[in-house]
Amino acid sequence: SFVAETGLNIDRPRASSADSLPRDSVSIAIGPDGRITLGGREVTLFSVRPHLEKQLRSRPGLSAVIIADRTVSVDRIVRLMDEIRAAGMTDMALATEVEE
Repeated sequence: SFVAETGLNIDRPRASSADSLPRDSVSIAIGPDGRITLGGREVTLFSVRPHLEKQLRSRPGLSAVIIADRTVSVDRIVRLMDEIRAAGMTDMALATEVEE
């Protein structure tokens, strides 16, 4: 559960393979209702880019971890990924739960 980290109740999709999270990363969560949090604070889709641009200035190797509820549309996730890339961040991952 990522509730403490994101402020949202997220039911992550399951995957049979997983890697550990990058060391210097920022968490961006999308809840089942479409709300987005960045580093635990609620933001709009179009404010993600300026927030990340600011963080990248002081942390150039920063990567993004997208924590999306399994019910969130692919369109919403792709739009978020576009904003992350537009901010200049190329390293991103999608958080999953390990399938047993």
